[in-house]
This record gives sequence, C-alpha cells and structure tokens, in this order.
Amino acid sequence: MYSTLTRASVTAAAAAGLILTACGSAAAHVTVDAPGAAQGGYSVATFRVPTESDTASTTALTVTIPGVRSVRTEPLPGWTAKVEKNPAGEVTAVTWTADPGNAGVGPGQFQRFVVSIGPLPKEHEVSFPATQSYSDGSVVRWDQPAAADGSEPERPAPSLHLAEASADGHSHGGSDTEAAAPESTDQTARWLAGIGLAFGLFAVALGLGSVFRGRRP
Repeated sequence: MYSTLTRASVTAAAAAGLILTACGSAAAHVTVDAPGAAQGGYSVATFRVPTESDTASTTALTVTIPGVRSVRTEPLPGWTAKVEKNPAGEVTAVTWTADPGNAGVGPGQFQRFVVSIGPLPKEHEVSFPATQSYSDGSVVRWDQPAAADGSEPERPAPSLHLAEASADGHSHGGSDTEAAAPESTDQTARWLAGIGLAFGLFAVALGLGSVFRGRRP
C-alpha cells in the first residue's frame, strides 16, 4: 500500500511541477498586455517586469515605442518616467527610472509599468523591445524576435497582437478613447497553477483508488 501511494504522490508532484515550471518560465520574461488592442486604436498597455537577478534590483526600464503620436504614463510612486520623441513628434521610447532612495524592484519581485498609447500601428503584431537595468550595472535586453519555427527565444521582445480595424476605420475590439487599465497577467499564471494543483490531486485520488481496490478480498 505504501509503495502504491508513494508512486501516486510522486506522479502527482511531477505533473504539477511541470505545469508550475512552465508558468514560472513565462512569468520571468518582460511582457506586455493590452486587452482589446486594435490597429489604429488607443489602448492601455501594461509592461510586467520581473527581477531575475538573485542579488541586484531592477532600477530602470526603457521600452522602445513604434512611433505613435500619443503616449501617457501612469503615475508610479518612487519612479520617474521620461517620454522621448523624434523630430516628427512621434514617441520613440519611454524610460522609467527609480528615484533616489528607491531601491527598485528587488530579487523575487516584479513591477508593472502602465502607459496609454495610440493610435497603434496598422499591423498584425507590434513589438516593444525593452532594456532592463540593474543596480549592479548589468543590463538585459529583451529584443529578440520569435524564431522562424515559432519557438520562443531566450530574451523575447514584448509584443502585442492587434485586432484589425473595420472598413469604416474603427477598430474591432478596441476604442478610439483611452481604455481602462488591464488586469494583471499574473491571473493567467495563477489559473495555470490551479490546473496543475487540480491535476495533481486527481492523480493522488487515482492512486488511492488503486490501493483500496487492491485491498478488496
């Protein structure tokens, strides 16, 4: 009985661990989320920035913007945001820097940086290459495009898939006014983790069922 129960527990733990590991890997990337974002429309984009270092804090983030006319940053206590523009008046980058006295985003933590942006390019996908700076002077660039076979690179650039605009010039799934701030992408990770836990409990139940059936005369 002990042997059967142990095998069931190990199977459950392994299954849940695989799912949770996949969630953790995705969560370690700098990502962008903008529900309802559409070509030619306005949206609110949230950049989620985790600190991967075990010894240093994230103290600055620069995001390259694809030449849009309007970008407004959401106030973030302890951080200063700077919007850069080209001679044509288009926004080309936004940089957030930790204020003096702010240690930044510590190891094991993450921070959300939010902007209102538009009109978005009339493209199916738009990338926002990012540069993450640490308190020890190290710099990580999130600027790699997806591989031709669809696999994810080590440091992928944050990107958005944009819905197409309708024939009348309005956007599907978007709005020409500023959108409400999106929910955290952490909800997806928590949802997947819940699936992993449920799967593990189901595997344990199957193991216990096998034990009880084996004990029947």
